[in-house]
Amino acid sequence: MSEETEKVGSVSQSRYEQIVAELRDVVEQQTQGQFTIGDRAPEIEPMRARGGVITVEPEWAVRESLGRLADDIGLKFNQVKNARWVASRWPKEHRRAGESWTVHRILASIEDEAERFATILTPPGGKTRRTADDASRRMGNQVDNPVSPQEKITAIHSLAREPEVAAAVTTDLLKRPQVADKVPHGDKVRVVEELTRDESVAATAATGLLRTARPALRNPHHLGRHHPHDQASGPNRPDEVARGGPADPSARLPTREEAAPQTVTDFADDNHQHRTRRTARETRRLVEQHPQA
Repeated sequence: MSEETEKVGSVSQSRYEQIVAELRDVVEQQTQGQFTIGDRAPEIEPMRARGGVITVEPEWAVRESLGRLADDIGLKFNQVKNARWVASRWPKEHRRAGESWTVHRILASIEDEAERFATILTPPGGKTRRTADDASRRMGNQVDNPVSPQEKITAIHSLAREPEVAAAVTTDLLKRPQVADKVPHGDKVRVVEELTRDESVAATAATGLLRTARPALRNPHHLGRHHPHDQASGPNRPDEVARGGPADPSARLPTREEAAPQTVTDFADDNHQHRTRRTARETRRLVEQHPQA
């Protein structure tokens, strides 16, 4: 695609580059303006001395004088106060031309001076200047335009802080089979256990599980244990096996693991074995009472 036909938004590539060059000059002027405000504010209200412990200035110590300054120049008190602090973190000889006020403000939180001054001089990835997101990544802060999977996860968590939003997002995501398939087995178990604390939910879930289990439960080998009614006949009766039983060497009592139906143990752990055994008995009883259901 030629430069004449390639567009950025509604403008050509060449016009876009002209706008960028113009606005970089504007941003540089704004940066210098912010630093000027930050340099003048300490003349009115000097920064407090810092010792071994960071001194936290009480609001009343600076609000009256800096508040008046903010009113007289049409800014908010916090804008002036923050400009004063950022300027104090960047002596004039360590301010980097071409880097925005926003980048200087974010990196101002680097506590070690030598590290702070070296960081502003070395943009990542061979760039000539940092973006605001580059500075936020350096500080471990949330970015505006997430790129990595972890940044996207952090953005989702930030947006889903309210329980109602989190519930809606979770519901929508779990409707996507490819998402549900990637959820670890242990997490699925925990979700099922948590959701089935509600008795009505547990009853509905159990109904579905029993329907799924019914075909397998009609085969005693899948059930893993015998109902008392099954002891009337057959060479593998549990009472016979317990006494030494018939000649069939394969006849034996089921192990504890075999005694639980597979479709239920997929959703339970060792702390719920008693529930599993009870579910097996109830399931077999239902199947026998309603064989054609």
